[in-house]
Amino acid sequence: MRSIPILDLKAQLASYRERALQAMTEVMDSQYFILGPKVAAFESALGEWLDLPPVIGVSSGTDALLVALMALDIGPGDEVIIPAKSFFATAGVVARLGATPVFVDIDPQTFNVTEELVRPAITERTKAIIPVHLFGQSADLGSLYDLPQDQRPAIIEDAAQALGAQLRGKHTGHLGDLCCTSFFPSKNLGGFGDGGAVYGSDETLLEKMKILRVHGSKPKYHHHLVGGNFRLDALQAVILHIKLEFLDQWAQQRRTNAGRYNQAFAQLDLIAEDKLLTPFARNHEEHVYNQYVIRTPHRDALKDFLKDRGVGTMIYYPSPLHTQPCFKNLNYQAGDFPVAELACKEVLALPVYPELSDEDFNYVVDSVEAFFKTHA
Repeated sequence: MRSIPILDLKAQLASYRERALQAMTEVMDSQYFILGPKVAAFESALGEWLDLPPVIGVSSGTDALLVALMALDIGPGDEVIIPAKSFFATAGVVARLGATPVFVDIDPQTFNVTEELVRPAITERTKAIIPVHLFGQSADLGSLYDLPQDQRPAIIEDAAQALGAQLRGKHTGHLGDLCCTSFFPSKNLGGFGDGGAVYGSDETLLEKMKILRVHGSKPKYHHHLVGGNFRLDALQAVILHIKLEFLDQWAQQRRTNAGRYNQAFAQLDLIAEDKLLTPFARNHEEHVYNQYVIRTPHRDALKDFLKDRGVGTMIYYPSPLHTQPCFKNLNYQAGDFPVAELACKEVLALPVYPELSDEDFNYVVDSVEAFFKTHA
């Protein structure tokens, strides 16, 4: 029986392994492990790739969100609007600062928040909105992106799964006030451990976050702010700098695989609400498919069937944020956000990584077809 993982990082490693070893050796020989010239070089390179000022490298995607909120002075009494369906960090960082997460439902096609869903949730206490660019497609907040900063809450884009995604022909980071991404190993640009970055065009906010990531000190031991230890390691930076060269190529290969799935499932006459729905893309070329996520009312049975045939899958995410026990005090109930709740029961990610072979791709498609011939 074949074994096809949801993501094969070993296959990717072959394209840059020797360069990575050399770069890591240089860091070891320098003994400059935290921040420093290697980190600065990567920050500049990624900023140039995004057509923005140098990014602020931090210790994780979660810390990227946290330091962005801190830079905006968000705390007790403030509300932050976030989608009910996202990774926990999106809500967790808000709660850690004593602010209140305000959940909203998602669009059933893109799984993202929209202007129509966000606007009714804005109150005089709303300090920020965090649109999550889920699965690799940018959330479209419409005219909210176009308003002057003094006429709307701050917008912090959560691009943990969407580095390289675009909207209106622009990369993430050009739409909101700040943008956060993750370099967790499974991301399209992933390191050899945790890492993240914050970026945008407001250089005053960027400078503030550079100070916040080193305990609020500038110069060293002189603390004008209370920050944290949010620094990016040089070993991560050199790996990310090398992999950045491949990012466009890998994104295109993911798009190709996603398009092949769409075509294959359509030819097999599987695309239907009682069978499966393929990912909706407003613009296929602006989607980076960090995950290729189908939805089906037969999700759990399909997942088990594929597992038995050696096909790796993943559920992102099985429970909506407003039903998590730690947010019980917010008094949300099951049924408050029905689109997000149904999506959590129906979504399933299939392997879409760039190195997926034709043989393995065909095996995944054949396995999905076999399930629906016998189970649905």
